[in-house]
Amino acid sequence: MSTKRIVILGAGYGGLQAAKTLNKQLRKHDDVEIMLIDQNNYHTLLTELHEVAGNRVEPNGVKVSIEHVLEYTKVQFVQDQIVKADLKDRKLYSKNHEYDFDYLILGIGSEPAYFNIEGMEENAFTLWSLSDAVKIYDHIIHMFQQAVEEKDPDKRKELLTFVVGGGGFTGVEMMGELIEWTNTLCKQYNVPKEDIRLVQVEALPNLCPILDPKLVAKVEKYLKKKGVEVLTNSPITAVSPNTMTVGEDQVIPTRTVIWTGGVKAKGFVKELGISLGARDRIVVNDYLQTKEYPYVYAIGDNMEFQDKDGKVLPPLVETAIQSADCAAYNIAADIKGRDKKKLEAKLHGVMVSVGSFFAVAQLSGMPFLSGLPATIIKHMVNMHYLFGIGGLELIWEYLNHQFFHKTRKYNWFVETGIGHVGRRNFTFWLVPLRIWLGVMWLVSGIQKIQSDWLGDWVLIGLSGATDATSSASITPLVGPNSPGWYVAIAENIIMPNALLFQKLIVITEIGLGLAFIFGFFTFIAAIVSIGMHINFALGAGLPQTNGLPDLWWIAASFSMFAGAGRAFGVDYYLMPFLRNQLRYFQKNRSINILKGWKW
Repeated sequence: MSTKRIVILGAGYGGLQAAKTLNKQLRKHDDVEIMLIDQNNYHTLLTELHEVAGNRVEPNGVKVSIEHVLEYTKVQFVQDQIVKADLKDRKLYSKNHEYDFDYLILGIGSEPAYFNIEGMEENAFTLWSLSDAVKIYDHIIHMFQQAVEEKDPDKRKELLTFVVGGGGFTGVEMMGELIEWTNTLCKQYNVPKEDIRLVQVEALPNLCPILDPKLVAKVEKYLKKKGVEVLTNSPITAVSPNTMTVGEDQVIPTRTVIWTGGVKAKGFVKELGISLGARDRIVVNDYLQTKEYPYVYAIGDNMEFQDKDGKVLPPLVETAIQSADCAAYNIAADIKGRDKKKLEAKLHGVMVSVGSFFAVAQLSGMPFLSGLPATIIKHMVNMHYLFGIGGLELIWEYLNHQFFHKTRKYNWFVETGIGHVGRRNFTFWLVPLRIWLGVMWLVSGIQKIQSDWLGDWVLIGLSGATDATSSASITPLVGPNSPGWYVAIAENIIMPNALLFQKLIVITEIGLGLAFIFGFFTFIAAIVSIGMHINFALGAGLPQTNGLPDLWWIAASFSMFAGAGRAFGVDYYLMPFLRNQLRYFQKNRSINILKGWKW
């Protein structure tokens, strides 16, 4: 039996979903090869590019390793740039290589559409790739640096005027980042806030035309409250290096125009010899096959697909994911000799963030969310997507980039709340404290063994002032300050099973000692350590020194959460092993001990 090769061109939202679905459908088919080709070795979270351009997150915060996503799958990743395709002969060409295929999924994404606006392509910035976002970031800093030195008031005005062309989702989100970041830059460069001019320009009557008018009104109100000039019914007609013209005669002096006014399929698709629709999107049938070649499928921004109401699906992430899933399923069905399925897109809604602390969301069942609830929902949706392609590890990385590794300063409350949490420390310095905490727990457990905690009944339910972690012939469970509910638990649950709980305490203390000393599951040990001392505090009371409770146990346990076991500890090897096992299990629903170790 000959081997069939499926090639996915493009590692965007659709391309990764197609790879994931094909791996699931054809994992056990040894006669099938799955290849994903992209010019980058990372997947870009395109919907979050404004956060890089506006210095909310670092560039790595929107990059996902393709190797990570495809690890432990049968999908082969090839980093290459395809420059030519012969669909009839089923061949793809890069500058140095040739790739044969039996099935092809086109998911190469879009590029900005300039609509023949004079000077737009030459003089405006776009926001459609990571490199675009980094260019905007560098440029805005450069504008402030120049403005500080500029003496001419007119030129200074040009430097400090920032225009976003296009009032769709990307444009509004970009403006939200500019609102916050320019505030920070004003403080950093000692520029008066009133010198900053922010302008949002939209040719249509309203911003975000997909949204309900009630949410649009909230977005516009928020922007205007933050000092943004919102110009609707205002088509951009020309852009020069230091001006932008709106309509026939409204000229805005500026050296920064960020264009987000529309996209079209990449020029590459024009050379494929297949039917194209509006904005060069590939016309497909209900199964997402191209008209000319049934073994070539188009997904996401590359396809022009009409739903049952005759409407073309919008270029959204959800569209890309659902179309990719459908195309991949149909290819697998063709290989298996089964029936294909038609694409029945079910879009669940849209969300728009306007900076870090405000958003609006129009979702199924929740059509009018705004403010903090919408912001939380947007983060949850992002994490849901990341979990789907990379598991818990990507969620943790997302949380780190969004909340801990901050790139710009906020107000005092936010600085106090997350600033110190996000500061990076060297866990090496926690090793002595970790070992000392472990020794203390181990000594406490050994002392209890010597006091016959494993044999005699030493716990009593009567009140008394006794050190709960030191050896004693009799140790009261409760003290004079114990809450009533705790006393009830002690008398009715613990006391009838006193010997069992005595043994559990001893085993736990020795286990904690060994875990901290050897740096083994340190995070879990810290949780248990804190829980033990809370239990002691509720009962007879914490151990005391000179009449004062020894709170250092709890403080030391909290410090272990910083990854103390990863320096000179077993966790240095164990945590990567467990992470790799989790990755493998999520892709294959089984474990492979040998593939888990990475030295």
